[in-house]
Amino acid sequence: MKNIADKCRIAVIQAEPVMFDKDACLQKAIGLIDEAAQNGVELIVFPELFIPGYPFGMNFGFTMGSRSKEGREDWKRYYDNSILADGPEMQQLIDIAKKQKIYLSMGYSERDGVNCTLYNSNAMISPDGSFVNHRKLKPTGSERVLWGDANKDYFPIMNTPWGPVGNLICWESYMPLARVALYEKGISIYISPNTNDNKEWQDTIRHIAIEGHCYFVNCDMLIRKSSYPKDLNEYEAIEPLPDIVCRGGSCVIDPYGHLDSDCIWDEEGIIYATLDMQKVPSSKMEHDVCGHYARPDVLKLNYCDK
Repeated sequence: MKNIADKCRIAVIQAEPVMFDKDACLQKAIGLIDEAAQNGVELIVFPELFIPGYPFGMNFGFTMGSRSKEGREDWKRYYDNSILADGPEMQQLIDIAKKQKIYLSMGYSERDGVNCTLYNSNAMISPDGSFVNHRKLKPTGSERVLWGDANKDYFPIMNTPWGPVGNLICWESYMPLARVALYEKGISIYISPNTNDNKEWQDTIRHIAIEGHCYFVNCDMLIRKSSYPKDLNEYEAIEPLPDIVCRGGSCVIDPYGHLDSDCIWDEEGIIYATLDMQKVPSSKMEHDVCGHYARPDVLKLNYCDK
């Protein structure tokens, strides 16, 4: 492992998106970035699909063998509020990262620049404006009616003063070989933008931090039923939802599986933490999953990294 900086000052943003409104989400994100940057952070992390929100509970008129006109209209509204990886909204995020001299991880619904497929994506932006994009390999359950499988941008990492930083989106972290793909790249900070607000996920994030002996950044969002536009065609699917649809639970876990920050539930907030990055190499003394505690002669991962 190359030499890394001793400390990383991080801000984990647990915030509520402005559902189906990319411009309002972007402006909210920029305000939160400015606020966090005033507190001397170097890395800022946003949740899965912060732009333009995670449409929990909706099915966009899909049933087995048919679709509805009304669901198609809601889908088109979501499509129109998804953004291009090289579009003007992303450029604004690049500009604010450069202005505030921070590394930025942003979850967003990506609109393909050629066809009409959407992807559940995460952008990582550096202070110099360089950019890497990750598309979720396999949308989970009914997410598949809205987002396509990743067809490129597998397992990118960003080189930082704290070592390689990568991300897996939500249930991608339940794909063991996807985790190994990041471990093999030597990640020191594992970012997880997600919407997992259950107890079992809190156990999962500790396991992964120990398995990879890396910092695990658990970034969830708050979603209230009141967040949804009242004029959606499918609002009857939203009415039975609880007042708080997604509770959050964002936090940072250290390479030994210990909580290294506050953990926020049922409210918006910015979690600040200073990561002792020397814990990463120290923790690998007894367990380096792709180093001395590996048997590549017996078990080997082969993957297509486009």
